[in-house]
Amino acid sequence: MPARRVSHPVFARYYARISPAMDKGGMAAHRRQLLHGLAGPVIEIGAGNGLNFAYYPAGVTRVLAIEPDPHLREIARRNAVQAPVPVEVREGLAEELPAGDAAFHAAVAALVLCSVADQHVALGEIHRILRPGGQLRFLEHVRASTPALRSVQRLLDATIWPALAGGCHTGRDTAAAIKESGFAIDHLDPFRFPDTRLAMPATPHLRGTATRIR
Repeated sequence: MPARRVSHPVFARYYARISPAMDKGGMAAHRRQLLHGLAGPVIEIGAGNGLNFAYYPAGVTRVLAIEPDPHLREIARRNAVQAPVPVEVREGLAEELPAGDAAFHAAVAALVLCSVADQHVALGEIHRILRPGGQLRFLEHVRASTPALRSVQRLLDATIWPALAGGCHTGRDTAAAIKESGFAIDHLDPFRFPDTRLAMPATPHLRGTATRIR
């Protein structure tokens, strides 16, 4: 049992309500592409309410899904029953993954690296539990490419956004952090979500694949 627990009861309930609508608005297609072609044992970090589970392909032999928030974890356990592959949902932190060294062929991080307490520690743990040559599949909202929106992100991240959004930060340079943590970036697909005319602080997204190289 991890020494530190994570619980954001208000945000967790809000996310559980809004995330199905996000999927209907286009996020489901990104989840499907994120997981396409995976095989063998997989660990999912920050599984939330388990909306990825439906999209794991048949080549995946098992999924260990880690979720620290108790409300989201309970919903994820219900969704795991309907998954097309075996899914075990467990309590845990991204910075203290309950798994052995080099135990997994792939790791999945979807809409979670924005909210971990220490991104570099979390990525170090992902590196540890992946076998050499293992893949990290990630789907995250990230730092904006325009100076004006980056300034807004910095202001929000330093003030109210993390408190309101379950520890989320809008402006993390996640791709750079992944490269600094012993991974080679294989593919990056930037996109806007929601793809509205006016970009919001959490609009810039990135879907990508990286390989453990050392």
